[in-house]
Amino acid sequence: MGNLVRVVTIAFMACTGLALPAGANTRERPNVLLIITDDQGHGDLSIHGNPVLQTPHLDRIALEGARLTNFYVSPVCSPTRSSLLTGRYNYRTGVVDTFIGRSMMHGDEVTLAEMLGPAGYRTGIFGKWHLGDNYPMRPIDQGFQEALVLKGGGIGQPSDPPGGESYFDSILQHNGHPEKQSGYITDVITDAAARFIHDNRDRPFFAYVAYNCPHAPLEVKEEGFRAFKDQDLAHERFPQIGHKLPGRPLSEITAKVYAMVADIDRNVGRLLSKLDEDGLTRDTIVVFLTDNGPQQVRYNSGMLDRKGNVHEGGIRVPGFIRWPDRIPAGRQIDRIAAHIDLTPTLLDACGVARPTHVRFDGVSLLRLLTSEVNDWPNRTIYLQWHRGDVPELGRAFAARSQDFKLVRPDGKKDIELYDMKADPLEFHDIASEQPDRARGMYDAYARWFEDVRRERNFEPPRIVLGDEHEPRSVLSRQDWRGPRAGWSQDSLGHWEVRIARPGRYKITLQFAPSEKPTKVHLLLAGGEVQKAIDAGASSCVIEGVDWSAGPACLEAWVDQEAEGKTVGVKFVEVEWLAPDPH
Repeated sequence: MGNLVRVVTIAFMACTGLALPAGANTRERPNVLLIITDDQGHGDLSIHGNPVLQTPHLDRIALEGARLTNFYVSPVCSPTRSSLLTGRYNYRTGVVDTFIGRSMMHGDEVTLAEMLGPAGYRTGIFGKWHLGDNYPMRPIDQGFQEALVLKGGGIGQPSDPPGGESYFDSILQHNGHPEKQSGYITDVITDAAARFIHDNRDRPFFAYVAYNCPHAPLEVKEEGFRAFKDQDLAHERFPQIGHKLPGRPLSEITAKVYAMVADIDRNVGRLLSKLDEDGLTRDTIVVFLTDNGPQQVRYNSGMLDRKGNVHEGGIRVPGFIRWPDRIPAGRQIDRIAAHIDLTPTLLDACGVARPTHVRFDGVSLLRLLTSEVNDWPNRTIYLQWHRGDVPELGRAFAARSQDFKLVRPDGKKDIELYDMKADPLEFHDIASEQPDRARGMYDAYARWFEDVRRERNFEPPRIVLGDEHEPRSVLSRQDWRGPRAGWSQDSLGHWEVRIARPGRYKITLQFAPSEKPTKVHLLLAGGEVQKAIDAGASSCVIEGVDWSAGPACLEAWVDQEAEGKTVGVKFVEVEWLAPDPH
């Protein structure tokens, strides 16, 4: 009778959204291990015909589970990650690009972690987040109870804390606080994820393992690089299918990428072994995908183009799902699917209801994964990305139905149409042969674009300063905006913020040192503060700044009088001190 009471209580609490007690054993719900890599292409797997790179552990996920052979993501990483975790198109979430303030996701978006947590799941993220470094957009603000993440879009970028710019001994954010790590980044991420799995073996967990490799800079372990650097990596070494690889082979770069992928494979093997050791394999859903196509030219399964492009080489990636308890081994599913489908699929598999106020764009694939389905409805998946602050209708988009694909790879070329059953590698544009189909698919795309635009009008999120959840905030060049915003030494930008609490603030500015004495400027909502700085100084503190609550634009820069210009600072640290005494 006690077991019956426990089961009924757990079911009631899960259905009503109440949090379950920490010790509750809810093994009737499966665990979720979601693994994503960064800039690993479709061809960077031995199961996809790569004769040089062996990936037995990643292949094992596919062989022991299901392969989605037409699985799509966005052409670049932040859009993919927002869609993956919300089940919604990235344009709805505020994520447009990968930097200058357009890789931040609105804090009111509901993530998979926020949906699983109330149902009794322990939620953890390990690795790359890339959806906002500040409140209310950090993973700890978006449902992850345990978080060990890197800042910005990757190590070696402007958001890195000073001293943490290497793949070795990096500085990561542990539950919102910087911590120096020891070892290579892929091992560090895996160690933390393995501990999380073991510590939560008696309750359901959601582990989001987001490796930043093999993204540039290509910092690799020397022993791994040695295994590939002397191999023949000429284009002719690889299967001669599809589109020919352009130019000369980038042998050293490819060798480094392959060393990083081989290291990921070894670490994924460690995670799978941890599931085996803890008796969790049958009850754990393991998902593997990559966030976009490869950045550099290398074997990519004969597909056209690569990262940043809406041809197949930029958006079709591995999609493997293993669940021994429910998914038959060796299934290959040719129905189109995408990043937007994973959250609804995992909720369905875990028996967790979608929040009533959340509107998914994706659909649950559970029925496809677990049984033979002959009545799967046709649909169209839309993907779009280009540099710029605001999306533009008709620029760099793809509309993929089961049998056809309409694509405009950039803003200049004509629209192309492909028969994906007869021509899956996009060799023969048939837009002129089937103008009615092309026009109809474009009209449907235009309606989709208007629908996603209408939700927020592509407005970017604001960073919240002075909130009790993050009383000390660090702003970086990752999230500033403006026509001169960028990552070069001469860049200048501003941050769109919201001051949560009126009162007194302490501002610490970090910048490149000047050979001569100069001035630093801080501007917020029209009020400017200046401070003289000595030659060679690289930081200064401005105490006791009084700010009012509300939306504002924050800007900080240094005069470079010798060059006759101003340049932006590297970091702005904002700390709330006390209410305004007046």
